[in-house]
Amino acid sequence: MSNIILYELEGCPYCAKVKEKLAELDLEYESRMVPQSHAERDEVEAVSGQTGVPVLVDEDHGVEGMPESDDIVEYLEKTYGAAA
Repeated sequence: MSNIILYELEGCPYCAKVKEKLAELDLEYESRMVPQSHAERDEVEAVSGQTGVPVLVDEDHGVEGMPESDDIVEYLEKTYGAAA
C-alpha cells in the first residue's frame, strides 16, 4: 500500500498533470475523488486548508496536504525522480 494520496476531481487537467508525473515516476498512489461542489470538499479542506485540487499527501516524507499542480510535480521530481 502506498503512502501517497492524491485528492483529485474527474476531468481536472491539473490533476491529470500530476497523475502523468506519478505514472512517469512509476509511483503507486491512492486516488481520492472529491465532490464536484467545493462546499462538499470537507476532507480535502481538512488536509490542505483549501478546497481546490489536486492535493498531494506523502506520509513517508511528511507532506500533509500540498496544493498546486506545478508545486506537486516539482516535489515529485525532486523527491522521486532520477536526481533524487
